Amino acid sequence: MAMKKSVNTTATARLKQDYMRIIKDPVPYVQAVPLPSNILEWHYIVLGPENTPYEGGIYHGKLIFPREFPFKPPSIYMITPNGRFKCNTRLCLSISDFHPDTWNPAWSVSTILTGLLSFMLESSPTLGSIETSVYTKRQLAAQSGAFNLNNKIFTELFAEVAEDIRKEIQQRELELKQAASSAVTQSASSESSSSNRTDQGPAALPRNQGLLGSALTNIFVILGFAAFAFTVKYVLRNVVD
Repeated sequence: MAMKKSVNTTATARLKQDYMRIIKDPVPYVQAVPLPSNILEWHYIVLGPENTPYEGGIYHGKLIFPREFPFKPPSIYMITPNGRFKCNTRLCLSISDFHPDTWNPAWSVSTILTGLLSFMLESSPTLGSIETSVYTKRQLAAQSGAFNLNNKIFTELFAEVAEDIRKEIQQRELELKQAASSAVTQSASSESSSSNRTDQGPAALPRNQGLLGSALTNIFVILGFAAFAFTVKYVLRNVVD
């Protein structure tokens, strides 16, 4: 019993040390914190790196450390759909509990998360990995934020990130509403303009026809007078002759 307590104390001390190290020297693209109620369970988020299919994504997962840590490796899980790993499934990595024979007690939580990110960006198959298209990965990246908001642990441990996601979603919804409103306004304006042209057409046509008729009438009258004058002149000339 004393041995178990000693091992647990060792794991706790080491994990506290690793946590302070992460705060002081963060892992690029990764955040991680232990549960306040259980230091053996850590939750992390991976921020999809630029120029990768995961860009813009926020991937939530967890590490479950054994009481014998750092002498035994942790279990690694991914919770957010990502297109690279199965969700809520133990991942078979050289830094996970699938390979205790390759585990190095000197490896820290930072080392584990760095290795996880590196493997995520590769395409090597392993137990717990899946194959999906780049398009699918990008779609999942775009949907990851909204998905994570449904996870209570995520919203509590990563409150600032969760708030940023909510603001981004609200901004997107506002832009969609504005775009929809603009489209409706343009459509109504187009219909009104078309209606005006339609209304003006029949009215304008009689007016134009009336003007044309008047002009033709005047021409015919002038031609008539000219013809009459020519006839009279011709008749008088014949009479004189």
